[in-house]
Amino acid sequence: MSRDNVDDKVNDATNSKIISLPMARVKLIMKSSPDVSMINQEALFLTTKATELFVEHLALSSFKNGAGKDTNTLSYSDLAHTAEETETFQFLTDILPKKILAREYLKSLEELQEEEDI
Repeated sequence: MSRDNVDDKVNDATNSKIISLPMARVKLIMKSSPDVSMINQEALFLTTKATELFVEHLALSSFKNGAGKDTNTLSYSDLAHTAEETETFQFLTDILPKKILAREYLKSLEELQEEEDI
């Protein structure tokens, strides 16, 4: 891909001010940081658009790798699996842990306690 094509895509993305995420909510999240005092409108827009593109990329990757592509669905387990298996998304493993049943968790706790007793 040539440099001109990349620039054109960036310009298209920034010129199309169609965004799905509420900018007021993104601004509230940004202001929750103690390091942020003022937020420029352009920075707010770019952060909102980047967040939207990231969520779209995560959803598409999870859908392609997930079990729900036959039924055209995306589930939490697809997101958690993608976060765990894809190097790009591994920083999300604490936020998107794999779900386990309570009995499986209790069983693993018992096993850990038995190992500590030995």
